[in-house]
Amino acid sequence: MCNRIPPSGHPEVSLRPLVRGDADDWYACLTQPGVLEHTSWQLSSVDDLAPLFDALETPRAPTQIRMAVVDRAGALVGSIGFHSIQWPHGTAEIAYELCPAYWGRGIASALCQSVSRWALAAFGWHRIQACVLDTNMASAAVLRRCVFQHEGRLRHFRQVRGVARDFDVYGLIAADGGIESR
Repeated sequence: MCNRIPPSGHPEVSLRPLVRGDADDWYACLTQPGVLEHTSWQLSSVDDLAPLFDALETPRAPTQIRMAVVDRAGALVGSIGFHSIQWPHGTAEIAYELCPAYWGRGIASALCQSVSRWALAAFGWHRIQACVLDTNMASAAVLRRCVFQHEGRLRHFRQVRGVARDFDVYGLIAADGGIESR
């Protein structure tokens, strides 16, 4: 596995490994109004993040890779990474969030594009997908700007705070010589 961290693609933020010491700041970001309602996170306390950190620290081939998004002062303002990694199949699902104070600046699009290109090249993956709550228009727009193609709607795909919700799936396919959308 590649240990290198990709560039953020945006001058206001950088990326570094997400570590257990980030739990309080990450929880604070994830639970801000405007962030949580657009995700399927089931968070009632910072302790709910412990299994994710356990998965990130496993010595086996990871099923998750997550990086902290930090501002110029080094404060955590979000995260980006991959889960549901299927190494034998060369596929993964991208996920990201930013604190609302950083919305509307092109940061999410720059991060998504940079991290997706890096992962396809570094790991030799064939496909990256994203599953977005059908009401999350901002995230859908980010994915379209990053040439992910809308592939359909997964009805009642995930529970969101006790209610089965619909998610739209977007895909990015790697092709010889670069990235192409399908």
